[in-house]
Amino acid sequence: MKTQSKLYLYITLSSILLFLIAVWSINTGVYDFGGKSAFEVLGKVIKGDTDLSLSDKYIVWEVRASRIVMAIIIGSMLSVSGTSLQGLFRNPLATGDLIGLTAGATLMAAITIVLGGYFREYLPEAVQFSLVGIAAFVGSLLAMMLVYKISTSDGKTNVVMMLLSGVAITAIGFSIVGFLIFISKDDQLRDLTFWNMGSLAAATWTKNIILTVILIISYSILLPKGKALNAMMLGEKDAQHLGINVERLKKQIVIIVSLMIGSCVAFSGTIGFVGLIVPYILRLLFKSNYNFILPLSAIFGSILLLTADTISRSIVEPSELPIGILTAMMGAPIFIAILLKFKKSI
Repeated sequence: MKTQSKLYLYITLSSILLFLIAVWSINTGVYDFGGKSAFEVLGKVIKGDTDLSLSDKYIVWEVRASRIVMAIIIGSMLSVSGTSLQGLFRNPLATGDLIGLTAGATLMAAITIVLGGYFREYLPEAVQFSLVGIAAFVGSLLAMMLVYKISTSDGKTNVVMMLLSGVAITAIGFSIVGFLIFISKDDQLRDLTFWNMGSLAAATWTKNIILTVILIISYSILLPKGKALNAMMLGEKDAQHLGINVERLKKQIVIIVSLMIGSCVAFSGTIGFVGLIVPYILRLLFKSNYNFILPLSAIFGSILLLTADTISRSIVEPSELPIGILTAMMGAPIFIAILLKFKKSI
């Protein structure tokens, strides 16, 4: 079977799996639809059935469906961002949370939440509406630029320095967030707790539209980079000999990944390890062929986060376990497995 045909087959099968998980997710919850399944109710909402009660329509459309769509989008973007960084730096540990991007985005979002009241009114109305999202993007971009500056010398990126600088930035970021928590008011404290633990409970269709636009722009640039990332596995000099504009590739991936992670943090808080788990599993199946890993990570990231979110809101019903806790519990063992693999190769 040709490579392209195999890729289309894997994408089709994984998309079917994602759809089945979405059906399971929308039917999971404590609300009773009067003997009907939530999936049936959703079908009537889409058809415009006027016989539905307002509460049924609200729960299935505004609460569950919007949350499922947000889980799909954010899981996909977090996974692709991790895959792109790992391909760029040629290291399976290079993810947004481990090199400080998530901490940078969380820090700027926290500063905006706690101190935004002092300057928000002086900004244009359009900027006020998306101020936290803009701040999160700026924070992740600044963190990425700082990590890259510290870890790169003479055009070569030292992976150990990159990870250590990421740890340092994360420590600084979360120490400042801790101070902001200390001085925050009650309503601000609730918002900051949301950022630190990660949740999709605040999903709305307006946010999903914004995330979808960011996803389309980002993927139009990143997904065709499979060939370039495969070339980067040979080293920067060899990639240049193969016709890859390495510096342009670095800038594109750094900016787009910062945009995606900043947007995800702005709308869902800190959800870690998605960009580590999915590429690791796909790399076991497809080695380091980014022509396969990049597009498939977009789907499997959605599968992972949607599954985790469904479990998080059903495991302790009617309460909800923060999704960041669940993804950390899944990701930590894989992180240890990668470290042990590196230990053997040294």
